[in-house]
Amino acid sequence: MTATLSNTTAPNTADYGGDEISALVLDPGYTVTRAGFAGEDVPKSVIPSFYGIVPSVNGPKHLYGENAVHTPLPNIEVGNPISQSGVVEDWDTATQLWEYAITSRLTNTKPSNPLTNGLNDKTNDLKQEMEGVETQEKPLDENPLLMSETGWNTGKGREKLIEIAIENWGSPAFWLARSGVLSAFSAGKASALVIDVGAASTSITPVHDGLMLKKGTLRCPLAGNYISDQLRLIFSTSQPPIPLTPHYLINSKTPVDAGAPSQASYRTFPAGTEPRSSFRALQEERILTEFKESVVAVWGPNRLAGHNQHGGTNLDTARTQNARPFEMPDGYNQLFGLERYRATESLFDVKMALSDASHPAPTPNQTLPQMIAQSLSQIDVDIRQHLLSNVVVVGGSSLIYGFNDRLKQELEAMYPGPRVRVFSPGSVVERKFSSWIGGSILASLGTFHQMWISKKEYDEHGPGIVEKRCNTNGGLQWTVYSAAFFKRLQIRGTAMEERAMGELLMNDSYY
Repeated sequence: MTATLSNTTAPNTADYGGDEISALVLDPGYTVTRAGFAGEDVPKSVIPSFYGIVPSVNGPKHLYGENAVHTPLPNIEVGNPISQSGVVEDWDTATQLWEYAITSRLTNTKPSNPLTNGLNDKTNDLKQEMEGVETQEKPLDENPLLMSETGWNTGKGREKLIEIAIENWGSPAFWLARSGVLSAFSAGKASALVIDVGAASTSITPVHDGLMLKKGTLRCPLAGNYISDQLRLIFSTSQPPIPLTPHYLINSKTPVDAGAPSQASYRTFPAGTEPRSSFRALQEERILTEFKESVVAVWGPNRLAGHNQHGGTNLDTARTQNARPFEMPDGYNQLFGLERYRATESLFDVKMALSDASHPAPTPNQTLPQMIAQSLSQIDVDIRQHLLSNVVVVGGSSLIYGFNDRLKQELEAMYPGPRVRVFSPGSVVERKFSSWIGGSILASLGTFHQMWISKKEYDEHGPGIVEKRCNTNGGLQWTVYSAAFFKRLQIRGTAMEERAMGELLMNDSYY
């Protein structure tokens, strides 16, 4: 009969499997998967979460990595084992993808079977000597693994993650942490309101003393991909329509004037070998990502549909702002003025959303200000003011110019009493990889070794131990209440604020 576990009791030191070896941190997302060694500043392995599917004699073959999903191979399709909500839908493919992220850059791949690698004669002696060896060689035999998860991950999903880490990969110890909590740690804060604006979704995660407040954790689909959909609608409804032709379809192009039709020669594929529509959609998204990074901005300080101090409309003012140029892969180029603000406005004001049959308009409750208001209304009133003074903004889509200014203005309008303070890393890397960096900080702490779930504990209690030990209410008590941990967060937070102050005149990431 197994012993009853307490989520506030540390495991025996003898059960810990990774005290003197390097822990790994794995942070899977919808767009990219990040992996690296604990204690380092950035992940060494960053690969797309998308994968290529090509036909072969033995059935569909999966290809992983940057080149695999961007090379127009015959009949290539593109898939993703993770849904846009951040939940794994295809566990077999996800396991292979994550293993590739780890073994391609961080650890050695598992040696091939000596009996079938063509380097040895097939003798009975060799077969007897190698019996059982292959099953012992697993990717993480020597590395504990800390893995991030969404705040809405299911119990079955959590159990599956520890099964993969310990049974499939042979990890000697495992820990599972909420991505919102890790993002707060990466900003040097044990308590924060974390706003993560990613590609597929935006999440609001209140964190108090290192613990996620599940009641206030919310998500919505208004994020980077939603902005891309708004851009597609803007391009398609323009007069004339703006083409969106991926790089792989262009052979050559001739420079043209702004607004003039493109003059390009296009690549053709033999009949029946064209890359599938999923491949083209991913390549189009790469163009839109570049457009968002270089052209798109958030209007501020007031709403785009409102009026300015001179009595005119902000829409008219936006039309007179300096437009930004952008050239498509086929040579078409244009100056974009109002369009660069229109694409993002519905994140804050649903009235400005563009829609069609394939892209329905969002509801008012899905806008970012309303999401934050809903989240704060679900938590104790005594800590709301503290969270509003520690708003942490992360995620690649939050890098759009003017995002933080507008967010702060919206929050101050909703909460005029409390002091609203918005903080986000000025570094692009720290903004994009915040949850991985938080995991790197956590797993590298000397006091964290008592938190790991060892393989011995897993064998004794089964995968259900992850729900007991890594739960929302008690999982990190041993770490977050230690003076050493708080001191380290304070040092990191102070260093980041000092650096942000130095960059104050160059960006809008600090308030």
